[in-house]
Amino acid sequence: MKNAHGKIKTDEIKLIWLIVGELATWIGASFIWPLTSVYLNKQLHISLSIIGVVLFCNCAGNILGSIISGRLYDKYNPYPLMLWGLGLDAAVLFLMAAFHGWPEYWVWLTLTGFLGGWNGTLINSVATSLKKYPSRYVFNVLYFSQNLGVVTGTLIVGYLYDFSITLLFVIAALLFVIAFINAVFNYKPIIAFHKERMAKHKKGEKHKAEPMPKRNFIMTMVFFTTLGVTWLMYMNWESNLSVYMVSLGIPFHLYSLLWTLNAGVIVIMQGILARFPNIFKNLFHQIIFGICMFSLSFITLVFAKDFAHFALSMFILTLGESTAFPAIPAYVNDLSPLTSKGKYQGANMVASGIGRAFGPLFGGLIIDHAGYIPFFWVAAIVIALMIVVMIPTYMKVHKELTIYK
Repeated sequence: MKNAHGKIKTDEIKLIWLIVGELATWIGASFIWPLTSVYLNKQLHISLSIIGVVLFCNCAGNILGSIISGRLYDKYNPYPLMLWGLGLDAAVLFLMAAFHGWPEYWVWLTLTGFLGGWNGTLINSVATSLKKYPSRYVFNVLYFSQNLGVVTGTLIVGYLYDFSITLLFVIAALLFVIAFINAVFNYKPIIAFHKERMAKHKKGEKHKAEPMPKRNFIMTMVFFTTLGVTWLMYMNWESNLSVYMVSLGIPFHLYSLLWTLNAGVIVIMQGILARFPNIFKNLFHQIIFGICMFSLSFITLVFAKDFAHFALSMFILTLGESTAFPAIPAYVNDLSPLTSKGKYQGANMVASGIGRAFGPLFGGLIIDHAGYIPFFWVAAIVIALMIVVMIPTYMKVHKELTIYK
């Protein structure tokens, strides 16, 4: 395995300020997505099929934002890009607070999806510039921060929703204002980083992204496919599983409790991985473990008939999520040349977004035609097949991978 060292000697953004930004934006975002379906259906009386289209537009906006911001990161100064993304997100949420009827809510949700993809990709891309810590540690800590934000946001939203939905949107907007102010004062070192990487291309030639080596590209595409497939199945936990559990006589509030369990386990696991980063021999082993847990969780769903068994399935699923999902962008970072890190972090977000966008539809079609149990088997087998693809591919190319530090 070859190492391509291109360490840039410059001050870098402190990891703590990226964590602050992640916490603020994810708490704010977690005020919006849990209530969307309930608010549109119960208060605005929008049909579930139209709500599905609204959520699809949100995911499509997320994908588009990820693609555009990833490409722009590689070519332009990331500092103003981040300020524009966070500032516009705050503005859209203030508009949501003032005008949250129909169909304007649809417009705002699509825009927040676009800006969520924009900001998320830029944060991941900026994280690749940090050299003080191993990329595995950086992405584990950021994933921990995201889910700590989700835990906090989802715990608060249930109480504030009954009090005032306008207040929810205002608080979410203020959290993005905090993230914006944090970026203004603490993200400036990325300007120097950008100038130094551009200085390498000042000999009159147009700046061109260094192509990813062929074997790196093959491995990266396998990771992206695995990520998309896993999200395709995982999204059914957020959509179709609630209907299944209620049909078994399990109260809806217990289904909601599963997500508190999910976020809590993620926070604990990320804390463990941050404290003991060498639990897994390398990032590939961490990814394989995580994807195995995803497959196993769907197998256990086949036999789940009461809340305790669903909680066990969620625990296993969360082990997979907390290990595989932060490890994939970290490994992609190691495989990406300096001049195209934003491009591939954006592609990572796109792969996730495609799975999220089509997951409920894919699962719904199988469930409508065959039932829940066949879907669980399909999900478990398809995810397991990705392991069958990943391991031989890695064994074939890993000795010739170029690792960029």
